[in-house]
Amino acid sequence: MTGAGALPRANGELIFTAPWESRAFAMAVALYSGDVYPWERFRGHLIEQIAQGPPDAGDRYYERWLAALEAVLAREGLVTPEELRRRMAELAVHDEHDHHEHSADAHPGPGG
Repeated sequence: MTGAGALPRANGELIFTAPWESRAFAMAVALYSGDVYPWERFRGHLIEQIAQGPPDAGDRYYERWLAALEAVLAREGLVTPEELRRRMAELAVHDEHDHHEHSADAHPGPGG
């Protein structure tokens, strides 16, 4: 993608700053690849989301990506707002747990 929908890259590689970002990216691509929705429909939602944000929102690109994914899935009738809220709450707990495990591994305490 180019223009408003372009993916954040450094030296040609995709940039993800948190695990959920790569999961959101992978879900959108996998669902498109599985013919769940046309890419142009997702891209249109993404451009809308980016346009709604402040000009300095580049660091929140994948928040907009996720919002576009949610919008296209809701439009296709694949999820309800209630399902999205429930699943996001579950993932938030999972991410918090993963973050604490990785932090402990990366910075062992005294004697570790």
